Amino acid sequence: MTVTATGLTRAAGISAAAAGVIFIAVQINHPPMDVASVATNEWVVRNSAKVAMSALALVGITGMYLRQVRQVGLLGLIGYLLFGAGYLLMFATEVISAYVLPGLVNVAPGYVNDILAAAAGGTPVGDIGAMKTVLAVTGVGYLVGGLIFGIALFRARILAQWASALLAVGTIATGSLAFLPESFNRPMVVPVGVAFVGLGVSLWRDQRSRGLETGSSIARVEHTTV
Repeated sequence: MTVTATGLTRAAGISAAAAGVIFIAVQINHPPMDVASVATNEWVVRNSAKVAMSALALVGITGMYLRQVRQVGLLGLIGYLLFGAGYLLMFATEVISAYVLPGLVNVAPGYVNDILAAAAGGTPVGDIGAMKTVLAVTGVGYLVGGLIFGIALFRARILAQWASALLAVGTIATGSLAFLPESFNRPMVVPVGVAFVGLGVSLWRDQRSRGLETGSSIARVEHTTV
């Protein structure tokens, strides 16, 4: 099996699309963010899916950036670094949420509740240490990075522009969730998932088209040299 840049970029497109599908799926009938939910098997399953989603999204946006590194310029680099940092920290926090918090429910329920409050944009009652900073930086990377990265992709005009615009608008719009009722939380993040699916499919199709064009060019060259 030969590993090529085209193949890796197409894999990144598939990863982005898969991340979008998972991101949408985990929002359906999502349990409330409370201690009782953390103690359930459903919590572990959903947050394990979020761990996979974060990793796939990071691979996806890396492929998107590398495909158009010249076209997106400095703005794209800034957006990619911020957005990538947001998803990297999100991966770490989801690992903690899935595999650490359930074990603390009976030992330190107050701490678990404070973590959930901070993750939802609220103010924890007790001291949660560095987790408060980690969650804050994750939010900034996701919101600001997603906005800048989406704008850079839109301006590059290589991947689907509707999906690029939706990514920019969708990520920054989630910043309003801290001021809205919890019932708004899940539907409001769905556009970001749709944007990832659109961008992933667009990246995959772009590489498929480039691969077909390259193959056709090679065939023509071989024909003329025979």
